[in-house]
Amino acid sequence: MHLEVVWVYTVPVTNIAILRTIMKLKSYLILTIVAATSFLVIIVTTAIYFLLQNSYQEGIQARGLELARVVAHDPMVIKAVDAQNKQQKYDLQDYVEDIRARTDASYIVVVDKETIRLSHPTPDKVGKYFIGNDIKPAIEQGDEFSSVASGSLGKAIRNFSPVLLDGEVIGAVCIGYLYEKTTDIFFKQYGHIGMLIGVVYLLGIGITGAFMFKMKRTFLDYEPEFIVNKFREHEMVLDSIRDAIVAVDNNMKITTINNSAIKMLSMGVLDRYDYVNHSLSRYSKSLSHLVLANQGAFHQEEFNIGKLSYRANVYPINTPRGSQGHVVVFFTNLDPTELEREVTSLNSYAELLRSKTHEYSNKLNVLSGMLQIGKYDEAVDFIQQETDRYQSIIHNIVMSVTDSAVAGLLLAKFNKASETGVKFTIDMDTNLSSYEKNISEKLVTMVGNLIDNALLASWQNRENAEPEVHVYLSDRSNHIILEVQDSGAGVPEDITDHILEFGVSSKLDDEQSGIGLYLVKQLVDYFHGSIDWERTEQHTTLFSIYLDKNEVANDD
Repeated sequence: MHLEVVWVYTVPVTNIAILRTIMKLKSYLILTIVAATSFLVIIVTTAIYFLLQNSYQEGIQARGLELARVVAHDPMVIKAVDAQNKQQKYDLQDYVEDIRARTDASYIVVVDKETIRLSHPTPDKVGKYFIGNDIKPAIEQGDEFSSVASGSLGKAIRNFSPVLLDGEVIGAVCIGYLYEKTTDIFFKQYGHIGMLIGVVYLLGIGITGAFMFKMKRTFLDYEPEFIVNKFREHEMVLDSIRDAIVAVDNNMKITTINNSAIKMLSMGVLDRYDYVNHSLSRYSKSLSHLVLANQGAFHQEEFNIGKLSYRANVYPINTPRGSQGHVVVFFTNLDPTELEREVTSLNSYAELLRSKTHEYSNKLNVLSGMLQIGKYDEAVDFIQQETDRYQSIIHNIVMSVTDSAVAGLLLAKFNKASETGVKFTIDMDTNLSSYEKNISEKLVTMVGNLIDNALLASWQNRENAEPEVHVYLSDRSNHIILEVQDSGAGVPEDITDHILEFGVSSKLDDEQSGIGLYLVKQLVDYFHGSIDWERTEQHTTLFSIYLDKNEVANDD
């Protein structure tokens, strides 16, 4: 009974927590969009307001200065100011107020040299001193200018112009526009812009709401975390299937591929995203032709990649909008004989590993015995004998190959060549720079497979020629050049045109793989490079790879 109560209690709490998380996420998205929209509208509105206000104020100042200049040059005004300076009475109030009534100015004040007013909208203020020190430049230096200051009527935009008589400053004219009145006029002229911004804001909110509604319908009201988790589950399920699966669109471009298909098409050398959005024919023309043969219908057929046979099931992707592409499921079509050959090959490889382990165990036992019986000098000689032959090749590799991965590969292949009795040399003119990890890995794959094939070919032909492999690497020019030359018997004529295909090999039947050169060709095509081979006059086989540095750099 107690267990039942606990179970009933915990489930609703979990569901409530999930619902709260979902509601918080949705609310967060809506609030973020609304807040961002509001912030942008406020910023834009503020910027527009200040720009219009500054523009309007500059217009008022220009108008005010022009009016002040006209009034200052009026003969009646000049005569009145001159009379005032000479302590003679002259009534200018009505004349100036008549001018002000015909303009949009808040006030027109005329002062003498002592800044005593000759006119003012309030008659009681005539004969009193002008309020504000901003008039001094006009009286003392005869300057024309505008300022914002407070006077007897309040804060205003004030425009000054000196009154001149025979080139001498005898007074000044001030044209004022009260701020309160100016602001009212400004909002009357530009208020419709504020309304327009408000309409745009409401429209933005409406579009945001419609966008959120569309998102909910598009994603079936699922949350982003749920969609991402489902996408990852989808990839994990695909990768857990042992059969190869490839999905292509109507343009035969790969949209989805699982790990098994990657291993079958390139032995896992290329990454998943090296396939996506690329044409299927780039990796397997036969599989691409199979899909194109019966578009829009389910069919089963066999096809070959090199010498290997596969069986494929092709499923059309049909939706209410029509066909969206195909899903191809394929797997190796092996008969019992081929399976037995695969097992035999694996057993041979395991036996080779055991023999090499035994060989190195014997050397360690010899060294251990020498040390135990006190033969230290002999032990040092034994170690020196084993290491001397590495010094020259190590020095050559270190000085000419900066890329650590490629340098390590060359040293490993030198060791392998030494163990099998094949002479391994690196051209003295070799020079290879360091590259990014993803590029370096692909270079290692290309060089490693070429050297492996060369070592085996030269060893198989050891009765006819001294087994030897020569390597040349260079990136001094605009191209990366990779060359591997061997003393093998060459490529048989019957497979000359197919040596770079999957499953095609010149090795003995019990050692066939047909994968190495195929992988090299895939990577060369990936970099839009070229691979050639030829039989030289010295009866050696030379494989050459040319890669454009610009194409390689684009893979960074």
